[in-house]
Amino acid sequence: MSRQPPASIGTAYFPEADIPSSNGQAVGHPSSEGPAGRLRGLPRRRRPAMIALAVAMAGAGVLASAAVYERTDRLVPVVVVTAGVPAGAVISAADITTADVSVPSGVHVIPGSQLGQVGGQTAAVALTPGTLLAPADLTRAQPPGPGQVLVAVPVKPESLPASGLEPGDQVLVVGTPGDQGQSGNSGQAAPLQSPVAAIVEAVNTVTDQDGFDVVDLLVPPSAGVSVAAQASTGQIALIVTKRGG
Repeated sequence: MSRQPPASIGTAYFPEADIPSSNGQAVGHPSSEGPAGRLRGLPRRRRPAMIALAVAMAGAGVLASAAVYERTDRLVPVVVVTAGVPAGAVISAADITTADVSVPSGVHVIPGSQLGQVGGQTAAVALTPGTLLAPADLTRAQPPGPGQVLVAVPVKPESLPASGLEPGDQVLVVGTPGDQGQSGNSGQAAPLQSPVAAIVEAVNTVTDQDGFDVVDLLVPPSAGVSVAAQASTGQIALIVTKRGG
């Protein structure tokens, strides 16, 4: 009867024997442990090219952020002129608006939040559409300005242009013939001997009890009395020569 070898349970591992060295110490596989039984760390491999690339990318990010800041964060709402306004005329709400713009350092502007405070003020200089409104462009002085007098002229509504009159319009004031062809109510010379250039300062289109509208005109001081005298006769007409100053 033959004997069967015992069943194999597993694979046995037999470490290689240390080979004694000439000085009596065992020589085996190199140890991965350092002093005091600690594992030696792997040497660090420095890659200058990768470091330079990382620094360059970080710098590019800073520059891009700065560019975005310059383009967007410095846009501020300011008051902008939308219609021409002559010097000495009152600025209406239709003459101005707000816009977001980049304002260079040292440029004086009026914040958009003050838009409602600008309407009704007087232009110190002639205002051009598309320009930024500056505080120096406004004045608290009310018309008339130097070299002007203000004359209130009553006119019949049918004597005004169908398109109306606006502050800043330039007109000629002329005397009209009377019922009998005279320049006045009598045979006397008309108060206004020749046309007078004037600027419309304001218009009141609410007809009074006598059926007249009132137009405030800025005229030279030398012509103020003649224009007022002609207006008192009711024989007066306004000829528009230029719109909006």
